[in-house]
Order: sequence, then structure tokens, then C-alpha cells
Amino acid sequence: MGRFIIITIFCALLAGCAGTGLRPLAAGGTYAPTGIDPDGASVDGLIVGHRLMETGEFELALRAYMRAAAEQGMTVDTLSALGSANLRLGRLGQAERLLRQAISADETFVPAWNNLGVVLIEQGNIGEAERVFRTAFALDSGESVDIRNNLRYALARLEHSAYDRADDNAFALVRRGGGQYLLLSR
Repeated sequence: MGRFIIITIFCALLAGCAGTGLRPLAAGGTYAPTGIDPDGASVDGLIVGHRLMETGEFELALRAYMRAAAEQGMTVDTLSALGSANLRLGRLGQAERLLRQAISADETFVPAWNNLGVVLIEQGNIGEAERVFRTAFALDSGESVDIRNNLRYALARLEHSAYDRADDNAFALVRRGGGQYLLLSR
């Protein structure tokens, strides 16, 4: 009982120290929060989503990408980002659909091609994944080591049909922005 009283007093003291965060709007005494600037610029949802993906918060990243899509529209960037988040959440059907839409929007967008290849590998469609990785590799002019490694992996899977299934979910590629890609292992 003594602990309960101490905790209650401590919480009351903390509550007393905190400001209300409200300011009067008009002489009528109406209050509004002070922490939001209605004229301020919002943070780009894609950037927030990319940072959340890096920390492993895939569901929150998906929400940030959806906000970006609401603000910017269904651009190739937002479609690809939504597909990548769904891939990391294991929603392969949704990821495939979104990544194919991204490719339809821009057939030269390398991250969408590569992430589609990852989805196809995860689904066991090795032949199509190899073709998709070849396309990503060609569009990237062979500059990305990660795409080259993904292509090698798909080729190895094609050559060895009895490939060890333990490594099936060993990687996923996420676009970080600025032409950089991050190969994530699970």
C-alpha cells in the first residue's frame, strides 16, 4: 500500500510539472495544441518509411509509405516502396502486384525490377526471377554489387534445382535513395 501512495504522489508531481501545451485561440477561452504548425511543411513519407525499414519497423514503414502515396500519388517511388514493405512483411502477393505496377509506371526503375526478382525468388519462380534480375542488372549497367549477387543467386538456383531450401529467405533488397541499395539478410 505504501508503494502505491508513493507512486501516486510521484505521478501527481510529474503531472504538475508538465505544461498543458495549450494556448488560447480567441477571447472565448478555446484552446488548441501548440506543437503543430498548420503552415509547416510535412516530412516526406518516403524518407520516414526508408528510415523505418532500416530499423526493421516494416508495418510502420508501410504506413509512412501509404501517407506518401496519399500526398504524392501512386508514383513509381511510392509503388516500389509499398512493394518493398509488403515483401518484408511476407505479403508476397501484394508485393508482387505493387512492384509490377511500379514497373508498368516506369520500365527503367531498377529497384522495382530487383525487388520483384526477390519476390519471385521467395515464391519459388526461379526462372522468371532470373529474367527479372537480368533486366535489373542491364538497366543498372552492372554497377550494383547487390543486384549482381542476386542474379548470381538466381542463376545458381536454376543450375541446381535441388538447391538447399534453408537459404530461400536469406536476402531482400531495399532502396535507400540516391541510387543506393541495401541488401538485408534475415
